[in-house]
Amino acid sequence: MLAKGLTPILNVSNIEESFAWFEKLGWKKAWDWGEPPDFGGVCSGKYQIFLCLNGQGGRGKGDVKNTFGPDGDESADKGAWMCILVDDVDAVYRHCLAEGLEIAWPPADMPWGLREMHVRHPDGHVFRIGHGLEEEEEHSQS
Repeated sequence: MLAKGLTPILNVSNIEESFAWFEKLGWKKAWDWGEPPDFGGVCSGKYQIFLCLNGQGGRGKGDVKNTFGPDGDESADKGAWMCILVDDVDAVYRHCLAEGLEIAWPPADMPWGLREMHVRHPDGHVFRIGHGLEEEEEHSQS
């Protein structure tokens, strides 16, 4: 199989609130379907995530604040986890703080070669946002 595209579908409890949450993250509402809408999409550049009201996958926010670390639990949330690569995770972190989004792990240099942070959607979906540590070294040398 040769994939021509990949679009995750997230189960959400409130599609309009999810559109607003993604807009705070910096994504745009691309479309919605149904009256009232029960399916839709958000996009960032050429990438898209579908949102499905009360269906297609699991969701559920855990009781643990942090995803990683000594008090963290990466299995507490029952939603999807996705990795989003960006140019500057620290800028995204500052933006998320300013927008009041829930940070589940602040930016940290990880042993697998990413500087990474985690942002939690209200339905328990976790976005691992990061950039390569090699990219960071290239930026600091320029």
